Amino acid sequence: MTRTHWASVTAVVLALLFAGAATVASAGDGERSGPATPSTTSAEAGFARDMSVHHQQAVEMSFIVRDRTKDEAVRSLAYDIANTQANQRGMMQGWLDLWGLPKVEADAEPMAWMAGAAGDGHAGHSAAEAGEGALMPGMATKAQLERLGKLSGRAAEIEYLQLMIVHHNGGVAMARGCVELCTVETERDLARGMVTGQRSEVELMVGMLAKRGAQVRT
Repeated sequence: MTRTHWASVTAVVLALLFAGAATVASAGDGERSGPATPSTTSAEAGFARDMSVHHQQAVEMSFIVRDRTKDEAVRSLAYDIANTQANQRGMMQGWLDLWGLPKVEADAEPMAWMAGAAGDGHAGHSAAEAGEGALMPGMATKAQLERLGKLSGRAAEIEYLQLMIVHHNGGVAMARGCVELCTVETERDLARGMVTGQRSEVELMVGMLAKRGAQVRT
């Protein structure tokens, strides 16, 4: 097993412990506590499912660039992103297991759970912001992933950084939705951490692009 795989397994175990504590706490909390067990159509479940998919692609892109460049700064960033997001994905998958909810809802439109977020209309996220061929805002298309896998050296570094900045920005928007709509405090705390962490990494990546004479992709 790789270190990332071990981290994912550990994250699932921790998720079950944290989610159990969160469920007990939510049963006794006040106004913002919400239901003890989220429903399959809840913001909690929707966020856990959609962000798991979002994170999985970030891990995939990070592994691709790791093998396409020898630049230590990019490889270190890619490892950090892969490790962090694999851990977070494991936690979210663990919550779904604990809640007895499916990890995939075949009939659910991605990010439909965000419809109630202030200023975050569902239609805007799923249609206008998601690029053609992308499942959710920020996610790369199959063609973009294939292109990344064919590049090497500086070209691969630039492509990865450009794709990951867009990816992180899409993830931040989704995490903000959970901060507003999710009622399980442990999950909201994770979402807050995602906003802070991914914003910081975006700033870092913008600087790395500038050093390579490239700009953020719009």
